Amino acid sequence: MRADPVHDDPSDQPDEVEYLTSELNIRETLRPRTILASAGEVRSCCMLLVEGLTCSYIDDRKGLRQLVAINVPGDFIDLAAYPLKTFPHSIATLTSAKVAQVPHAVLDELTAQRPQLVRKLWMATLKDAAIHRAWLFRLGRLDAIGRVAHFICEMNERLQAVGLSDGYLFSMALSRQDIAEICGLSPVHVSRVAQALRRERLCSLRSSAVSIYDLAALQRRGQFNPAYLNLLPEVGKEGPRSRIIERPLGRSCAKFRITQVKFDRLEGTRPLSSPFCNDR
Repeated sequence: MRADPVHDDPSDQPDEVEYLTSELNIRETLRPRTILASAGEVRSCCMLLVEGLTCSYIDDRKGLRQLVAINVPGDFIDLAAYPLKTFPHSIATLTSAKVAQVPHAVLDELTAQRPQLVRKLWMATLKDAAIHRAWLFRLGRLDAIGRVAHFICEMNERLQAVGLSDGYLFSMALSRQDIAEICGLSPVHVSRVAQALRRERLCSLRSSAVSIYDLAALQRRGQFNPAYLNLLPEVGKEGPRSRIIERPLGRSCAKFRITQVKFDRLEGTRPLSSPFCNDR
């Protein structure tokens, strides 16, 4: 983690993680399409995603849903509800998921004792805001193929940061309807886009797996620049290149580690281990 010369003491970091770990209340595995919170609901705790994918969404007057955010493991799902006490969007699981609850009182105590944690939480909200801006650009300026290409590139980067993508192959158990609501398209249009991406040898979208054939070309097609995610590449990592993936997806991607509640990743480094999970 990048140290703050005034406030950050590296010896404090493990204590923050251990304290949060002791206070986590992890729910049992939740079924897909489970509503976790409704828009405007008063919140007394924040939700931290441990496994699976969740979404924030808004319903129109006809009850039709628009997805406005996707969360991956390690994300605080509703961190904005910590200072505001309510969350403006509804939240639901997209896949089977495990969610940990962190009471606001615990965050109050921890931020009072360790002011440097406030900066890390602030960084998390800045990352969320940057993703929202990228989604606005995607919907406002890209064509259908560009929107889906941009979304795939973003998910690849975010999942790779938590060990759930190798940079070219990852599990993304989203339906055509989900992708349509993310990209402002119809499910039929998404199917046509998937065929076009496969035909152009950029990537393939199957039932629960994404295989990227040519990452650099996919990024160009989606006008994707990962800088807004504020993720530092691993030392020695090569830039985008072409690679044809022919191996099938395994039963699951790499086991997820909550990497110090993504604080280290948000600060621009990748920790090698975390006391949140055991290697078993």
